[in-house]
Amino acid sequence: MNPYQILLYYYFTPLDDPAAIVADQQQLCTQLGLLGRILVAHEGLNGTVAGTVAATQAYMQAMQQHPQFRGIEFKVDAHHELPFYKLHVRLKNEIVNLSAPEELKPWEESGAYIEPEEMRQLLKDPGEVVILDARSRYETELGHFKGALTLDIDNFRELPDKLDELEHLKDRPIVTYCTGGIKCEKVSALLLKRGFKDVRQLHGGIVRYGHEADGEDFEGACYVFDGRVVVPVNRVNPTVVGHCSLCGSPTEHMLNCANADCNTHVLVCHSCAEAHEGCCSTACMHSERRRVYDGRGAYYRGINSKQFVNQTDAH
Repeated sequence: MNPYQILLYYYFTPLDDPAAIVADQQQLCTQLGLLGRILVAHEGLNGTVAGTVAATQAYMQAMQQHPQFRGIEFKVDAHHELPFYKLHVRLKNEIVNLSAPEELKPWEESGAYIEPEEMRQLLKDPGEVVILDARSRYETELGHFKGALTLDIDNFRELPDKLDELEHLKDRPIVTYCTGGIKCEKVSALLLKRGFKDVRQLHGGIVRYGHEADGEDFEGACYVFDGRVVVPVNRVNPTVVGHCSLCGSPTEHMLNCANADCNTHVLVCHSCAEAHEGCCSTACMHSERRRVYDGRGAYYRGINSKQFVNQTDAH
């Protein structure tokens, strides 16, 4: 039995004093020994935390009893080790940075939910429905739903500028999805605000779909924002759709380039990653700010983020 649990969650709700919530979350997680990342803003809360089964259960109970977060839903994964090294609780302008000029209130209006089993059936015959992936390019290259429309964006805040390209789809039904639900919640609100007629969203995102629908017809794997980096989704008809950016071979090995000045998310097979010491190119291998590659390619402040291996002679 895995001794740890990872919680993925968010909750859109107007908060009058988000700074107070930051302090409360810091105290609660510290008391329970939880590690991870929690973002708090006037629009709500977004988190991924991990700890022992007892600690995560206590956290979920406390949150569900909190007067401002009743109704919060958790996606829970068991794991054999902690995927975080520290706890970060941060006050932000947004809990997921869309940078849309419109004032969005997802708690008042967002796309109607489509449940995982409904999504499973829809994928068999989508008809006129557009299945829209709300994630960044590096995530969609690793995995996506069969037939999904993906957007060529490096990060989520670029998405509003891409919507002009979707104007011809305004009268078609759209189902949007993301990793855990938070991005598609906000994107669906933005689409409705911009005049799209029929917008729905996958309830709980890819993670919940994997749990409840066995991930059927999700092609590839899913990028997650913790030390696991990549998790499998499909237990019915799995495929590998990612390809190594260096040699082109099929792979689901994702890393951040070891060159701290590059740091790009990139698919690199294990062989090429070892040969290029965790870098996305030969040029990055020679950077003075190349970090130590530990086989994972996920860098944590205070752990290996400043272990530059090419600076010995220069300094």
